[in-house]
Amino acid sequence: MPEFETLLYEEANGVAWVTLNRPDKLNAFDDVMVSELESLWKSLRGNHDVRAVVLTGAGEKAFCTGIDRSGVPAEVEDYWYDPFTYDDPGAFIGPKSCGLWKPVIAAVNGMACGGAFYMLGEVEFIIAADHATFFDPHVTFGQAAVFEPAFMGPRLPLGELMRLSLLGSHERMSAERAFQVGLVSEVAPAAELADRARWAAEAIASQPARAVQGTVRAVWAAHQLSPQQAVAMAPFILEAGNTPEGLAEGSAAFASGKRIIPKIR
Repeated sequence: MPEFETLLYEEANGVAWVTLNRPDKLNAFDDVMVSELESLWKSLRGNHDVRAVVLTGAGEKAFCTGIDRSGVPAEVEDYWYDPFTYDDPGAFIGPKSCGLWKPVIAAVNGMACGGAFYMLGEVEFIIAADHATFFDPHVTFGQAAVFEPAFMGPRLPLGELMRLSLLGSHERMSAERAFQVGLVSEVAPAAELADRARWAAEAIASQPARAVQGTVRAVWAAHQLSPQQAVAMAPFILEAGNTPEGLAEGSAAFASGKRIIPKIR
């Protein structure tokens, strides 16, 4: 794995840990991070040592605060926009946009706002520290919130999405409220966030990889397509996800008589 300028990366027990590493900029992404994230997601597709991923941010203040606007000129007098040639800076910072179908867990350790939703909209689930907050400041600064609600829309009830998008910087959704509305699957004390994410990722990574990836594809299909389209895809996902090796591994585990003691959430 190459060295990164804006990311920290490590592998352990089948899990890749990806850390957005610009804490002095609240982990906002610049051109370098955009390029490095795209490269990393694509490289993980063929890394068979990695069966699950944890995505988090450096420090305790922020997971990610969107695009780094310190280099964006304030002058807008000659603003002109061509939708046919628009090059979205966040187009490839999320794992699914880069074709990575291994499960990604987001460990949100502070503020998550604006362009962070490109990534959070493409993870399998989110575990948040109890001090985490979610908001979208676009309208406060004269910009329409468009891509961000498109990514977050399937994860939030309409009223919550509207409130998040329209109140801008005037309100932040707490981790507790995010849990109540289903955006977050678990809230943890900040000191326990990494351990909670590690437990979930390593549990997933311990299972047959193709079965896990097939399940990821099936759930996203059910989420994004019509029920009829998702069911039509099911036989092909079964063919891809049910391998002889995985089935043999599962049968052997069942026949051994050993049973996993489940965590009750």
